[in-house]
Amino acid sequence: MHFLYFCDAMKVLTGLDIISRRMPSFLEGKRLGILCHAASINSDFIPVTEIFSKNSKCIIGAVFGPQHGLFGQTQDNMIEWEGDQTSSIPVYSLYGQHRKPTSSMLKGIEAFVVDLQDVGARLYTYIWTVKLCMEACSEAGIPVYILDRPNPVAAIQADGPVLKKEYFTFVGGAEIPLCHRMTIGEMALWIRTFHVTSCELHIVAMEGWNRSLMFRDTGLPWVLPSPNMPTQETAVVYPGTVLFEAMNISEGRGTVIPFELFGAPFLNTTAILKELKTMNPQGCAFRQHDFIPTFNKYGGGYCHGIQIHVTDHRTYKPVETMLYILSSIRHTSPDNALRFNPPPYEYEYKLMPFDILSGDNHMREVIENNLSLEEEKNRWREEISEFRKIFKELSLYNEC
Repeated sequence: MHFLYFCDAMKVLTGLDIISRRMPSFLEGKRLGILCHAASINSDFIPVTEIFSKNSKCIIGAVFGPQHGLFGQTQDNMIEWEGDQTSSIPVYSLYGQHRKPTSSMLKGIEAFVVDLQDVGARLYTYIWTVKLCMEACSEAGIPVYILDRPNPVAAIQADGPVLKKEYFTFVGGAEIPLCHRMTIGEMALWIRTFHVTSCELHIVAMEGWNRSLMFRDTGLPWVLPSPNMPTQETAVVYPGTVLFEAMNISEGRGTVIPFELFGAPFLNTTAILKELKTMNPQGCAFRQHDFIPTFNKYGGGYCHGIQIHVTDHRTYKPVETMLYILSSIRHTSPDNALRFNPPPYEYEYKLMPFDILSGDNHMREVIENNLSLEEEKNRWREEISEFRKIFKELSLYNEC
């Protein structure tokens, strides 16, 4: 296993920026498979595939795309897309008929390059596509190279439950917190250490990045990594409000600020705002903002809604805030109005969607049964403390 560091004058260099300036010898002359998407660009907005294709010493054997397609063209969960094997360079979907590369897809590939922008929430599926690629490459004897990128919300404190093994699915395949502060390279290293131990993994580490930086501090261009992640502000609230996907509450899909807005026809926003003021979640403010989503839940219908405004990312805890929001909705809504959706969700047909997103069934039971929020938060703190002890030994970047 190798960690590859380079130096440059820019404030932050991604792994792709580094190899754009100086293609490493270990990739030259190799037939490459590249897992990428729309956000796989360098600081000059040049896509990873163009960078490799213009290098005369590199050969692209195949291109692979994750959920939402190479260009973010598929909108929602479980909306599959298929690749194109008729072009000069085959394009394979890993969110269609196959989620793990087959031996035929990897035929002739000598090195597998990953360049994906993660958003700092454990349930974002891209890293679990990487895990499946690591498994396939390990079986085929192909080394994997991760071109590392920032966790855009790394400065936010780790938050939420740690995923339990019995809840491993395509939205989570490692025992890490919901809001985890890791880069995609560090998550791959965790997977290599505890799950796919036979994978030959190499990480092209970033230059100039540390965990005190939000994405806006990096100087890097933001390209939405998925259709409903339009801005950096979306990524800040996402680790908490994404849990609405597993409920009968709109998470704001069908509006221009998904995940910053939430609502439903039955919400009593005045009562919710009053209760949230009493609970006093840190680092944020709430404001009534009704909306009519153009698609997804309640499409075309009137939703009584609330917008979250993050005022201080240093104190904001997205999952803890979500716990307060859900408790407030539960207390102020008509009996049985708030519901947790049944399966299926992201190819899981037995476990409750909320449980596989949150990490286990405890958070849901706290809301359903009006149990102690403080005890639930203390449980998370203990789990995160144990996680940190392990992650400290694997971390590639400073905490400052």
